[in-house]
Amino acid sequence: MAATPNSPAAATTRRKAGRHRGEGQWAVGHFTPLNGNEQFKKDDDGLNVRTRIETIYSKAGFDSIDPNDLRGRMRWWGLYTQRKPGIDGGKTAILEPEELDDKYFMLRVRIDGGRLTTEQLRVIGEISQEFARGTADLTDRQNVQYHWIRIEDVPEIWQRLEAVGLSTTEACGDTPRVILGSPVAGIAEDEIIDGTPVIEEIQRRVIGNPAFSNLPRKFKSAVSGSPLLDVAHEINDISLIGVEHPEHGPGFDVWVGGGLSTNPKLGVRLGAWVPREEAADVYEGVISIFRDYGYRRLRTRARLKFLVADWGAEKFRQVLEDEYLKRKLTDGPAPEQPVQQWRDHIGVHRQKDGRYYVGFAPRVGRVDGATLTKIADLAAEHGSGRLRTTAEQKMIVLDIDESRIDSLVAGLEALDLRVAPSPFRRGTMACTGIEYCKLAIVETKGRGASLIDELERRLPEFDEPITININGCPNACARIQVADIGLKGQLVLDEQGNQVEGFQVHLGGALGLEAGFGRKVRGLKVTAEQLPDYVERLLRAFQEQRTDGERFAQWAARAEEGALK
Repeated sequence: MAATPNSPAAATTRRKAGRHRGEGQWAVGHFTPLNGNEQFKKDDDGLNVRTRIETIYSKAGFDSIDPNDLRGRMRWWGLYTQRKPGIDGGKTAILEPEELDDKYFMLRVRIDGGRLTTEQLRVIGEISQEFARGTADLTDRQNVQYHWIRIEDVPEIWQRLEAVGLSTTEACGDTPRVILGSPVAGIAEDEIIDGTPVIEEIQRRVIGNPAFSNLPRKFKSAVSGSPLLDVAHEINDISLIGVEHPEHGPGFDVWVGGGLSTNPKLGVRLGAWVPREEAADVYEGVISIFRDYGYRRLRTRARLKFLVADWGAEKFRQVLEDEYLKRKLTDGPAPEQPVQQWRDHIGVHRQKDGRYYVGFAPRVGRVDGATLTKIADLAAEHGSGRLRTTAEQKMIVLDIDESRIDSLVAGLEALDLRVAPSPFRRGTMACTGIEYCKLAIVETKGRGASLIDELERRLPEFDEPITININGCPNACARIQVADIGLKGQLVLDEQGNQVEGFQVHLGGALGLEAGFGRKVRGLKVTAEQLPDYVERLLRAFQEQRTDGERFAQWAARAEEGALK
């Protein structure tokens, strides 16, 4: 007799299939660890390392740290060892981890939805100055990253962060990482739906919960009700995006399976509309599918995007409904295309309560603790108790009365934080790079800052939206494949045949407006020194050849190769 889907015989068949395929999927009975990462997670949950940090490592020092904690479980609490100074990019792939490790850490503060109070930002700034040599970068996932953190100081840092409602819990590791959210949730005049309650409910259910602390790999998520589509929803494992259902009203459209790195894939719609009160259920169902069915054999195939690519949206939705939600989802519409290319909320904008929010741009997310403290003080002096970080390495001050706008803007500009930045400052993003990152091959932050200065000097009249994303390695933390100009760091040969820092170039990628990956032109690589000349030449060609209203990505897709070199 044929086995029914839920019979013991069917379960045995699924287990055999799982073993035969060797993907390490728990849902088909394959619980034996297939690599070192899966083994150390099975040996001890990453959440448990906090006790050892507080009671052993912070007291006995760096050399006392167990290797599986040092390069594994400590990530569950936002800690990565940083790169030892003086190691060039040519050695990144050939040195052992212990040769690359410095005895200091990067520490990531998770800021779900980008939501901060002035008190929280002030504490972040004070910690930076006291424990992190002034470092504090804004990331493209709304977090703040410190460097130069000593293990001896970590418990005190946690105490100060948690006293004001902040955390580093699962900021890294194979966990549900920070939940991106619209930085103008609850205040924007054009908002479709406020996603804040959804983010809060997901945090309550999932973050720090051992049921979700051993995923196949990282799990990235986003919730936004903004028509600007301001959370890069196409490149998250799950995104809940505000839409208006013709019968049921405002809710969320569900996307799954996006991600970049060396195998980029855009997320796909499940075609389902979800009301706000059920959104956390759907999130929990999707992350459970990832936990149970995700591929655990190879780290390079352990992201949700590979499962979604193999299953397809229809099967994924069916499994979600039948096995996890135990109910059918309502079909719904796709989000409308945003009406503008900029999605960072920079500038002065009216809130729905009649007050204003003011968005400003540092250079490539690079700030410092003293500056963050000054921003907190400046916001408080102008009547604001709330700030937001964005998914574009920017920041926003909320709740400003109209009469105080000019004074706030002047104060921000005095800190070199532009409220009306050039397209180059507004659109250039850079990852951490070789300065601190053990995976990096080239320098990024300083290169990006100097590129902004050069382009502002050379092309002062350029006023088109343009995104220039600079990454120190192939892993695409700075989203190189979906930028107008994406720069992937690598070692290249200069005109004299010397190996120097440089970039492979991706052109014409985009999110939101006709989302897609940039094209790679055969043989197109530039040295770091050539970069300003190359970008200037490219943008001048765009200005000369574009048609009326044509965006850079559209031009780059049709341009002759000669115009792109």
